[in-house]
Formats: sequence, structure tokens, C-alpha cells
Amino acid sequence: MNHNPVYLALDLPRLEAAEALARKVAGHIGGIKLGLEFFCAHGHHGVHELHKLGLPIFLDLKLHDIPNTVAAAMQAIHVLEPAIVTVHAAGGRAMMEDAKAAAGENCKVVAVTVLTSLDDDDLTAIGVSADPHAQALRLAELAQAAGLDGIVCSGHEVGAVHKQWKDGFFVVPGLRPDDGKGRGRNGNGTGDQKRTVTPREARDAGASVLVIGRPISRADDPLTVARAIEATL
Repeated sequence: MNHNPVYLALDLPRLEAAEALARKVAGHIGGIKLGLEFFCAHGHHGVHELHKLGLPIFLDLKLHDIPNTVAAAMQAIHVLEPAIVTVHAAGGRAMMEDAKAAAGENCKVVAVTVLTSLDDDDLTAIGVSADPHAQALRLAELAQAAGLDGIVCSGHEVGAVHKQWKDGFFVVPGLRPDDGKGRGRNGNGTGDQKRTVTPREARDAGASVLVIGRPISRADDPLTVARAIEATL
């Protein structure tokens, strides 16, 4: 992995715009995160095009299905040579074990615990009695037992998870650079993210990868913002 922990979330509808943004900030990020929006719009071709920048690719596909289907999906993306791929921890231990067994040799498989858009009320509504913190710790333990490389969790949980999983690989999304007023640097606040911290806070707590999207991609000057974030780390 690149020494810079910042992975730019490039979930843009136009491939040309995604490529242009990635090129602009390439010297100040450590990798590129491509999620469902990008993958559904541009598929393998889009991933191949962004590979040309020479940065690690994180495929945030959040695979969640029966073990055999998830394993087959992992095998289908070998050709893309992703550095990181996500599955949902809620898929269970067998699914996670099969996902890891089917992954490429140099691919880290990490499990999504609790989405950063969910809070206590959201978990209660879907039948989860634990709060986000307790649920993330429970699913982290399951992912570790399944042999995964690490998890995805919010910056609020990463410190506690790091204590129980010393050599884990931790991906933290939902980050918003602090402008001194409790808002994202892009002036848009936290958007649909309900549990956010700053990149520096997440890094200090043990995050291995910092996923940052809108604060950079929607900034008036993405390069300046990317440089400023890198400087805090």
C-alpha cells in the first residue's frame, strides 16, 4: 500500500470527469476508491482506465450474498487486480471465509460493519438491538475469526477495534476535514453521513485507509483541499 493513507472516492457518473479529477490530485492521495455507482456505470473498462494512473484500486462493492455467489464474484474481479475489496460482515462467517479464499493473492478483503449513514435509531428499525459501536465490535470479531484482513468502520469505532485486533487493516469512510466550524471543508456539512470524524483523528486512532470523497471531489479547488488534507497527516 502507498504510504499516503488517503483513498479518493471517485463515484462520479462520467468516466472522463473521474479520470480528470484523479489525475489532478494523484500526487496527494494514496489510492482510488471505486464504489457501486462507478462500477455499475463503467464496469471493468472504467477500472482498467483508472489503473493507468498507477495508484492502488479499492473496489468498494460491499458483496453480500450466499457464500458461493460471493466467491464467484471475487474470482470474476481477479483480472482487475484490486488492492482492497469489501464484503458485508452481516453476510456471515462462511461467506467471509469463502470471499477471502477466492480473493487474489495481493488483495485485502475487508468487511463492512455498520454503515456510517446509520445511527442507533436506524439499527433499531432493522432489528439490531446493539448500538453502532457495539455492533461494529461484534462484527469486527466475526471478520477476524473468518480470516479477513480487516474491516470498514467509522472513526468512532476504529480505536476500540484496533485495541482488540492489533494487526488488522482498518478502512474508515465518512471523514470530513475540519474547517474549524464543525463542518466539512467543502461547506456541505456531513451530508448523509451521521458518524464522522476528521482524517487526522481517524489516523491517530489506528485507521489504515482514509476514504474521502465529497470534501475533495466537490471542492472548488480539489487539489488545494487534497494537499491540505495530506498536510494534516
